[in-house]
Amino acid sequence: MFLSLRAEVESALETALSTLDYPTDDLGIEEPPEDVDSVLASSVAFRLAGEAGAPPPQVAAELAEKIDVDELTYVAAIETQGPYLNFLPSDAYLENTLETATAADYGALEDREESVVVEHTSANPTGPVHVGRARNPIIGDAVANLLDYAGYDVDRHYYVNDAGRQMAVFTWAYETFDEDDLEGEPERDRPEYDLVRYYRKGNAYLENADEEAVEAAEAEIESIMQGLEAGDDEAYERVSEVVDQVLGGMKECLARLPAEFDEFVKETRFMRNGDTDDLVARLKELDEAVYEEDAWQLELDDHGIDKNLVFLRADGTSLYPTRDLAHHEWKFEEYDNAVTVLGEDHTLQAEQLRTTLELLGNDTDPLRQVLYSYVNLPEGKMSTRRGTGVDLDDLLDEAIDRAREEVEDRLDDRIRDDDLDDEDIERIAHQVGIGAVRYDIVSKQPAKAITFEWEQALDFEAQSAPYVQYVHARCCGILEEAGLDPETTLADQEIDLESVDAALLETAAERELLETLARFPAVVEEAADDLEPHQIATYTRTFADRFNAFYRECPVLAEDVDPEVREARLALVAASKHTVANALSILGVAAPRSM
Repeated sequence: MFLSLRAEVESALETALSTLDYPTDDLGIEEPPEDVDSVLASSVAFRLAGEAGAPPPQVAAELAEKIDVDELTYVAAIETQGPYLNFLPSDAYLENTLETATAADYGALEDREESVVVEHTSANPTGPVHVGRARNPIIGDAVANLLDYAGYDVDRHYYVNDAGRQMAVFTWAYETFDEDDLEGEPERDRPEYDLVRYYRKGNAYLENADEEAVEAAEAEIESIMQGLEAGDDEAYERVSEVVDQVLGGMKECLARLPAEFDEFVKETRFMRNGDTDDLVARLKELDEAVYEEDAWQLELDDHGIDKNLVFLRADGTSLYPTRDLAHHEWKFEEYDNAVTVLGEDHTLQAEQLRTTLELLGNDTDPLRQVLYSYVNLPEGKMSTRRGTGVDLDDLLDEAIDRAREEVEDRLDDRIRDDDLDDEDIERIAHQVGIGAVRYDIVSKQPAKAITFEWEQALDFEAQSAPYVQYVHARCCGILEEAGLDPETTLADQEIDLESVDAALLETAAERELLETLARFPAVVEEAADDLEPHQIATYTRTFADRFNAFYRECPVLAEDVDPEVREARLALVAASKHTVANALSILGVAAPRSM
């Protein structure tokens, strides 16, 4: 309803401005401070004061007088406060909010009939996913969920680097060494943990073996790279045997978050189909192309980039950026929009990519890049466990263990009488533990470096994932006690929502919660437009505060509650349940039925 009210306010303001012969290009619409009893405000009078030759408060009053509130559906009154116009909600606004928010898909926007590919994670398949990179799949998955909820047709892609030197070294090492040559046992019973030992062994050999042995190894590595460049099937199959096994293990790790993909796009696709060769030929024709230091490069100084883009080696092999250019041109052909989630260390490459695509004649407006800083861990158990670093699996295991302890410690304090067995506790531990990791990471602005703190992430009382998840569990508990199924909409339980009187929700806590519910679709719209899922996390914290205030001050099922008020409050609880569940779903965080 907030989107409908905003559209109504925009139309009314434009009409009033036009009537008074004022420009309508900037309506000055904004959300008022919390202590102002209105849904929207406008500061347009500030802008018009000079043109009107009158002080802003006088201009505001003049505009308010030109708007006929009786013709509006969702605005009950317009009040001026100095230079501001404040728009107060009508009963229809609150009634429609209560009814629409009880739908299972509340917050989802209309189909935009636009496709978007979201590429994220894309870690090199050389071993387990490292915790420092955990922000990529978590942010990437949330961005994809958000765009899907905002009405886009979304495909989730993982771009597989299966053609670079790293994979050639990995393949050579896998074929060269035996199990007996490797150090230690795999840290987990999964392919990437097993095979990474070959990769480490190969790199150690290239560093420490005698010159003749290294020369022979490098010749074999070069032959693999040349074979891939030539589109040789045998070379591709050799590398794929390693890549596909490692990817299989990485998929299992990412599925724990969960972060799943519609397609794993291999960069060798663009070598085997001729796209890379075609691209290299076109790059050589650019005015910026030079051959120096035994490589073809693009000089991008005139475009504000002081580092050349190397796109072809002297031996005729392409580089990762070259193949990624072909990959992006393919994206532009297949999708209306393209979003890529990248670590901050790829900022330069992102600038080079966009500039080169433009030099090749591509419209890069559909391309948007989300850059993020890495996740750090505080000193302690997790950061000192192994000299090889901390894997994402380690973090998730630790999260589940800590959440299990927290849940078990709280068993005696639970109000609900639904006894939890061991299976329930394990389920909740997974939902809360992994949810805490995801929420803590996605709730921060991507560009800001973060240090993951267990105490903060798993704090049931602070504004963390458990704090928000507990609101969902509490809603479910109230609905169950009322004899309703929390997973089924009220309409499907033969409850006549039109007979529910939202006007009975008169307290400040009820009104604030209802108005917060109304804003959810607008938050989805703005967060999607900005590619900022952390806005959804911010919303959930505000929402949880509002719901908890309602829960404290407004009994729902108490015997002395009027039956009609009880119905209205039950509808408000059901609407809250769907809203918080959908917001958490966008963030990729589970919404537990009980905690």
